[in-house]
Amino acid sequence: MKITFLGHATLEIKINEFSLVVDPFISGNPFASEVDIENLKPDFILITHAHQDHILDVEKLAKENDSIIISNFEIVNHFQNKGLKGHPMNHGGKWNFDFGELKYVNAIHTSTFPDGANGGQPGGFIISANNKSIYIAGDTALTFDMKIIPLKYNLDLAVLPIGDNFTMGYEDAILASDFIKCDKILGYHFDTFGLIEIDQSKAVEEFKKVNKELIIIKPNEYITI
Repeated sequence: MKITFLGHATLEIKINEFSLVVDPFISGNPFASEVDIENLKPDFILITHAHQDHILDVEKLAKENDSIIISNFEIVNHFQNKGLKGHPMNHGGKWNFDFGELKYVNAIHTSTFPDGANGGQPGGFIISANNKSIYIAGDTALTFDMKIIPLKYNLDLAVLPIGDNFTMGYEDAILASDFIKCDKILGYHFDTFGLIEIDQSKAVEEFKKVNKELIIIKPNEYITI
């Protein structure tokens, strides 16, 4: 898997010939100005919840690429009513897609569309393909539900929010890494605006103190597992 950070909480994940985009928020993010949205050709769009900073570019990408939108029932229904393709899921369920297995897991947050419409319950995803598994937490607090994940999955990477205020901060992300038994963490959902600004160097150092790795990369940079 090739995981490219596209700013804020947006990711592109390449698995074999398939492209997955997670929570597309590019056109409204000044820190993602160097990301060329026209070069994104997602076969699938994964949405963790309905807040604008996670869905802003869903319609554009889905229309231009005939993408399949994957999220909870309410979010998928919302976009299907606009004529877009979708596959609804709900907490605890999994499905085998062309790119691999996807499981929809719990998150603690809120989920409403910008107009106030119901966005269902927020969630995260576990993607398993090519004998690798990654956990994308979405916007969430630290939760004991995370302890369920390593009962089935041996994670190679976890993508966790570290910006605090609206989600867990990096201190809780360290505890989350204990819960999920994964010491390699890609941090996201930080520094996009004032309420989630962090000391990146301190965050990385705090992870090092407990023999864990916090990876912080810039938009358009990527890692592979």
